[in-house]
Amino acid sequence: MNNGSTSEDCLDNRYMYDTKSSWNNHITSCIDGYLQSQIWSGTPIVSDGSDSYISRCLFDKRRTSTETGRSSIQTRAKSSDLTLRERPNDLDATQKYRHLWVQCENCYGLNYKKFLKSNVNICEQCGYHLKMSSSERIEVSIDPGTWDPMDEDMVSLDPIGFHSEEEPYKDRIDSYQRKTGLTEAVQTGVGQLNGIPVAIGVMDFQFMGGSMGSVVGEKITRLIEYATNKFIPLIIVCASGGARMQEGSLSLMQMAKISSALYDYQLNKKLLYVSILTSPTTGGVTASFGMLGDIIIAEPNSYIAFAGKRVIEQTLNKTVPEGSQAAEYLFQKGLFDLIVPRNLLKSVLSELFKLHAFFPLNSNSIK
Repeated sequence: MNNGSTSEDCLDNRYMYDTKSSWNNHITSCIDGYLQSQIWSGTPIVSDGSDSYISRCLFDKRRTSTETGRSSIQTRAKSSDLTLRERPNDLDATQKYRHLWVQCENCYGLNYKKFLKSNVNICEQCGYHLKMSSSERIEVSIDPGTWDPMDEDMVSLDPIGFHSEEEPYKDRIDSYQRKTGLTEAVQTGVGQLNGIPVAIGVMDFQFMGGSMGSVVGEKITRLIEYATNKFIPLIIVCASGGARMQEGSLSLMQMAKISSALYDYQLNKKLLYVSILTSPTTGGVTASFGMLGDIIIAEPNSYIAFAGKRVIEQTLNKTVPEGSQAAEYLFQKGLFDLIVPRNLLKSVLSELFKLHAFFPLNSNSIK
């Protein structure tokens, strides 16, 4: 029977149906997770009566099921009118409750934020490791009550008077400080990891892409020197786009300064440095302290490279094979020692330190 539709219209309708079905599945799973969490926490599910988002979803679902037997043949005009009428409400509801969920970058599945945090930002649907802030990493890596930050008052200036038509460098620094609550792209300090005293530096990609300027280099260098004087193991968690272009050659000099401090720490004092590579680790960080660890550990699915894929392809006019800069491929080529899931990292580090004769403090020696 020919009703005037073409094969192209059929394909469009099929695509619209698949998309709608996919979103319905997402919304249904989100509602189920939300209801379960509210039941577990004892919080009342419906708080605003008929205006509640959950009650509206449930009501719409019942109404849809009762209307299944009606005619499914509608004109394009009526279908588009219905979409336009419903879209503002859907957008309002999405904006209102989007803070409850985090979308996975890999499978695009939605994770309830409370559950995601307890799962150390690992997607419960596909196991993908989502990005973590430096404060979150410190919280899951260091024993509670033992974290002692260092050099928090160090901030970047504009040493070369970098000119930018979009936003001055100093204003950009101030903007990221307000946005992240950090003074720079790395947090350094000392604490205990399962009772073992450690010096740790954690880079934060949210602060200007984790770029390494003169302050980042100075903070890491001071951390290494402190660990050298105290004879304690050193951990640096890398997450960076490389040297900071706004500070020119001064940012490149940090590579040599940090490497020199590590030389004294590793070769002269014979101490243990563990480098942890997270996604992304690129540029001058990869070319210096990122790859100088006595033991180099990478997180699953991490993007690790010196130059990015786009830069290589534009410079050499060659296609970079897909996955050639992923942690799993580089591990097969011997670039680092271990790939450790985030939820096992603390226990693995503890065992490594014990193997190298770094033991937990006993209760009498803890100040």
